[in-house]
Amino acid sequence: MKKLTSILFLLIISDLILFAQQTPSFITDSLDVYVNRGLERWQIPGAAVLVVKDGKIIVAKGYGVKELGTNDKVDENTLFMIGSNTKAFTGTALALLENEGKLKLEDKVIQYLPDFRMMDPWVTKELNLVDIVTHRMGLETFQGDFMYWTSDLTADEAIEKFGMLTPKYDFRTKYGYTNAGYAVAGKIIEKVTDLKWEDYLKEKIFLPLKMDRTTALSSDFAKSENIAKPHTFVNGKMSVLPFENIDNLAPCGSMGSSINDLSHWLIAQLDSGKYEGNVAIPFKVLQRTRQPQSIQGRVRHPFNEGHYNLYGLGWGLMDYEGTEIISHTGGVNGFVTSVTLLPEENLGIVVLTNTDQNAFFQSLKWEIIDNYLGLPLRDYDDFAFQLTLKQIHERDEQRDAWRDSVELNIEPEIRLAEFTGRYDNEVYGYADLSYKENYLEMKLQHHSKIIGKLEYIGNNRFLCTYSDPTYGIKVFPFEIENGKVKSFDLYVDDFIDYQPYNFTKQY
Repeated sequence: MKKLTSILFLLIISDLILFAQQTPSFITDSLDVYVNRGLERWQIPGAAVLVVKDGKIIVAKGYGVKELGTNDKVDENTLFMIGSNTKAFTGTALALLENEGKLKLEDKVIQYLPDFRMMDPWVTKELNLVDIVTHRMGLETFQGDFMYWTSDLTADEAIEKFGMLTPKYDFRTKYGYTNAGYAVAGKIIEKVTDLKWEDYLKEKIFLPLKMDRTTALSSDFAKSENIAKPHTFVNGKMSVLPFENIDNLAPCGSMGSSINDLSHWLIAQLDSGKYEGNVAIPFKVLQRTRQPQSIQGRVRHPFNEGHYNLYGLGWGLMDYEGTEIISHTGGVNGFVTSVTLLPEENLGIVVLTNTDQNAFFQSLKWEIIDNYLGLPLRDYDDFAFQLTLKQIHERDEQRDAWRDSVELNIEPEIRLAEFTGRYDNEVYGYADLSYKENYLEMKLQHHSKIIGKLEYIGNNRFLCTYSDPTYGIKVFPFEIENGKVKSFDLYVDDFIDYQPYNFTKQY
């Protein structure tokens, strides 16, 4: 018995020595300091960090709190909304169905959704399943997202409006990140399997990987226990946001998960689809999701240039210092997250945060990567923070200038009441402007929870402050012809949509 105990002791010591040799000192000595500094400088209430190496969990740790103003600590089982990291699960679901012989990714969309229409009849006829999940449909990044994001539209209504958009570019000529394409993919999964998208994910991915706490829908997330609350800056102060339902676009970004559950996903991704010795996802399925389909553009890295920046089925694909990186980020109201794989290093990293106003979720990822690759310490977070401070200063200066214009009480060239009435956008629907004391109030047909306060700032422009702070503070230019209001351009924060929406006055 003593001899057996000695052997076990030696094995444990050997494992500890091997761990120390393979794990960078940044992880063992500096990670907590780096994370806590990041939480303080970005005012992040809470975060969770996961590092998986060679099939083992090296770090799985929560930091900070789930909700500002409480002592409710984040732990390894705390759920965060993971945003567009959902896309890799939807892409995997499509690849699973292809592997099962139930569809081919080159199949046309109208083969499964015969009523689906794009603006161009030829595109409608040629659009295939790869197109809708690899952002090559010709739309600008986020084009159309304002219409459906946190809106009252159903999934079917959102897909119908998406098809009515006029793409900014020609079909398959330019990368444009298109969330609604994944909503279409979800409908195809439902059509092929007779299961809702969320139920197919639970049966084919969550259960085999024992991701017991992961939620597919934002409505289920909000009802779960041990969840992080969403936060953002409101008038310069970090504040708790209400939960928003984004299930009309669920397959693009509605999942919630924890670092404990996501460790199972990473381990399988890095071990040919196996988890706990069993094949949870066939390796050929994972390989299919990692096949390059679209060219994103140049590699965006503050210090190093890469050779390629591509996109697969819900994964971004790039090279870095001669190493392949498979990754994605996710952002929804109150959360930003990152999931990263380095298959050649057998390394996986997850960073989850419960505010949508930080670059730390990416800075920490790159710091961990560089340390495992033996590269110099760069302090990515200081670089990102100083750059962000500059951007915030410029944004605040602009907003202060707009506010100063409001305070001047400039008289419009026509009466304020002449701006009231119903305005229509041919795809979105209507916006109603009503007169209040010294300002206009905007209500939108498909966003019943949002009100815009429009204050005149001169030159036929109004400053719109949305009741939902994630929609931003934007200037709306109005067109006036022969003393009559013709139309206005609606803008929202870049986090939601870059494009303006023209609303024409009806009455």
